[in-house]
Amino acid sequence: MTPIVEARQFGVQIGGNAVLREVNLGVRRNEILGIIGPAGSGKTTFLRCINRLGDLEPSLSTTGTLSLDGTDVFSPGTDVAALRRRAGMVFAVPNPLPRSIYENIAFGPRLMGTRSRDRLDEIVERTLRASVLWDEVKDRLHTSGLKLSGGQQQRLCLARTLALEPQVLLLDEPCSGLDPISTAKIEEAMQELKKQLTVVLVTNNVKQAARASDRTAFFLMGEMVEVGDTGDLFTHPRDKRTNDYISGRFG
Repeated sequence: MTPIVEARQFGVQIGGNAVLREVNLGVRRNEILGIIGPAGSGKTTFLRCINRLGDLEPSLSTTGTLSLDGTDVFSPGTDVAALRRRAGMVFAVPNPLPRSIYENIAFGPRLMGTRSRDRLDEIVERTLRASVLWDEVKDRLHTSGLKLSGGQQQRLCLARTLALEPQVLLLDEPCSGLDPISTAKIEEAMQELKKQLTVVLVTNNVKQAARASDRTAFFLMGEMVEVGDTGDLFTHPRDKRTNDYISGRFG
């Protein structure tokens, strides 16, 4: 089966410095792919290139190809706004809009032309359930999203991203500032979400990758060292550098 995301000899340079070098990686449909590695290894750069958020860095240039559903995302004529709907991203720090919980989620669909209140109600409930947040907020949908706890805000941002029905969900250290209970709820949501879409999870927490990912890729200094089934990579890594990292010898 063709990967939903595929990098072939993909490289990234920023300001003349190589951030990623000749990455070859396919992300399978309906899997959770964890990407681990120390700071500066290129994990987040790879994630941000999938939906062209790297364009915000004016000195960024690429080599090779990076495709979403068979189409090179850097090809001329790519509709970047449509690409970002298809590959939605949740960041490390929650960034809810200064609006109600309901309006945080309805905002995107409204921009896309959805006007029916019944349809918006359905989207809000469906995405809040998918984010394991509905039961906590269903009686206060019209209060500010900024009044939620940090973990709830992160799940609200997840629901907001899901409202645009992405094919791929890009998670950039989504639990880095969360308590264990909130982290468990995010991980619970991921397991359900992979039934409908693909999840790419960048995490600095190797235990989270071991718990939540179907496969894991290890990045180091801009190189993808290896990728494999999570159980195999954590118990029998092929590369000594991978073993050194997951065993805590560096990173």
